[in-house]
Amino acid sequence: MSDDSLSPPIFYPVTVADLNIPPAPAIPGARHLHSGKVRDLYQIQEGPYAGQLLMVASDRISAFDHVFDTTIPDKGEILTRLSLWWFEQLEDLVPNHVLSTDVPEQVQGRALICQQLQMFPVECVARGYLTGSGLREYDATGEVCGIPLPPGLVDGSRLTPAIFTPATKAELGDHDENVTYEHVARQIGEDDAAELRRLTLEIYHRAEEIARGAGLILADTKLEFGVRRDDLGIRAVVLGDEVLTPDSSRYWDAAQWVPGTPTPSFDKDVIRRWLLSPESGWDRAGGATPPPLPERIVEQTRARYVEAYQKLTGRTF
Repeated sequence: MSDDSLSPPIFYPVTVADLNIPPAPAIPGARHLHSGKVRDLYQIQEGPYAGQLLMVASDRISAFDHVFDTTIPDKGEILTRLSLWWFEQLEDLVPNHVLSTDVPEQVQGRALICQQLQMFPVECVARGYLTGSGLREYDATGEVCGIPLPPGLVDGSRLTPAIFTPATKAELGDHDENVTYEHVARQIGEDDAAELRRLTLEIYHRAEEIARGAGLILADTKLEFGVRRDDLGIRAVVLGDEVLTPDSSRYWDAAQWVPGTPTPSFDKDVIRRWLLSPESGWDRAGGATPPPLPERIVEQTRARYVEAYQKLTGRTF
């Protein structure tokens, strides 16, 4: 395929007010490009990395398409540290977009300087266990993204082998849509589609093995890739965005995994369960903004992120 058919690196335009995302802070020497539910993206304007990207992980948290005013202390730093750790574990499998961690002081510890890539317009998802949108699709059709699965599977069933279940990238505020591999091949070309599937599954198998050794199950993960060319014009597929964090991956405690029953994940599951409980007083179908998060829910959520980081890396946060 031609690189001209890839997505531009500046992502989608967005009206952040629609999702209650606060204005991104001004950073000297950088121009704000985009704000998502969690990350703020800037283009560096001066210095040795001029023209490259500054990716800042905030402490924002969202659930059910609502971004909360309440933040989770240290979340941005945990996500950044964990992504860096995973990039190190995967560097023999695929190059990544990180150029430097020497970032402005005001975002120290929760930002990365990254190479600007031409991004594939595909969310690359690997599933080793059946749950979430995959389970809903399986219950309705017996398939996930066009892949037939055996009958009788339940929430949490292990998939052997793991499957590649891509999705289209949605604009902010919309939901990604599961698509078939054939759809991706038509969109980006057979060679690139095959390479994304190969890399996604290799990364998943490496990460699943590492997570299992730490007492965790990596049920599924979402990855993003782009293209860069070196000074000689040689083209390479590169792993971008964040990688294998609790925000982009579903981790379970292996000791709690029982197929047929929902398994709590190491992310904002605490918040989801509280919102759906009578205690919150929130009606998901009513369209109202969720109430502020109680301090204990904030503390429990932070603890889950910290626990995932420490279990995986063996490091103390």
